[in-house]
Amino acid sequence: MATIIIPTPLRKFTNNTARLNVQADTIAKTVDELTLNFPDLKKHLLDDNGNIRSFVNIFVGNDDIRNLENGDTVVKADTVISIVPAIAGGNF
Repeated sequence: MATIIIPTPLRKFTNNTARLNVQADTIAKTVDELTLNFPDLKKHLLDDNGNIRSFVNIFVGNDDIRNLENGDTVVKADTVISIVPAIAGGNF
């Protein structure tokens, strides 16, 4: 099973779980499974059309899925997936 690393700001929607195992063969199916099991995550990860939000970065290993096949990126049993939401704020 692939492992998804949940970032700290989103853990409140996964019962404070930092790592989840999923059985899916693409990123899109992985996100679908994740949001099916944790519906409160859906609005944070997907837009109204069901697409991954532009400010949510998803990595397969060290590679951004935008540089791969986006939602069609293949997920294998030993894949580590990281979700990295954009963080804004602060003063300059």
